Amino acid sequence: MNAPQHANALSADIQAVRLSKQWVLHPISLKLPAGRWTAIVGPNGAGKSTLLRTLAGLQPCDGQIGLQGRPLNEWPAKERARALAWLGQSEAGADDLSALDVVMLGRLPHQAWLAPASPADHAAVQQAMTQTHCWAWKERTLAHLSGGERQRVLLARALAVQAPIVLMDEPLAHLDPPHQADWLCIVRELVKQGVTVVSVLHELNMALQADDLVVMAKGLVRHHGPVDSPLAHAALQDVFDHRLKLFNVEGQWLAIPYTA
Repeated sequence: MNAPQHANALSADIQAVRLSKQWVLHPISLKLPAGRWTAIVGPNGAGKSTLLRTLAGLQPCDGQIGLQGRPLNEWPAKERARALAWLGQSEAGADDLSALDVVMLGRLPHQAWLAPASPADHAAVQQAMTQTHCWAWKERTLAHLSGGERQRVLLARALAVQAPIVLMDEPLAHLDPPHQADWLCIVRELVKQGVTVVSVLHELNMALQADDLVVMAKGLVRHHGPVDSPLAHAALQDVFDHRLKLFNVEGQWLAIPYTA
């Protein structure tokens, strides 16, 4: 995976997004730097997932999204699919497909129409499934996987794309603590390689290990900046109604909720 040759991996100049006649996102201007991990956080209903889907081009908006310095709508579909990998929230899948076949879907942007998988495709799939600890049951169908196992397969599918930008919406859903730790290691390795990662997270203590935070509330970005910034911490406490405290423990920030 090669890092984008642009200072910003993604940019957004959004006037509004409306779902079912309801305004979900209000004016947002955002530039997400390349080669960093950005975590999008905020209370329920803040618009986090909608923003991520809009950045991925999956949600129409009044405005413009930029991908590596180029308007997203100017990218040919296959070229865009190679540049931008997606892991959605609670994604459905064909239950009769094997885990291996599901992950191989991540290689479609690299394949000619109806062409068989190449050795490079097989190598990328095996690497992704090994990273997410699901290679051992590659022949099992999705119907015979637990929620956490299915999530690891879907993560492997996103990794198999080998895109320079990876967007993940609630990637830790159904994962137990050891596999959450594995996910964190994968993200850190991706960023080390120059990949841009953008994730929506409810797990604040995991989000506080990112490089940057986008703090949202009521369809607006309240703050965007480095995770260790006092302004980021103030925004985080504000959007959660000052119901959490932040502590630095051996260089790591932790968010502890408390009752009023």
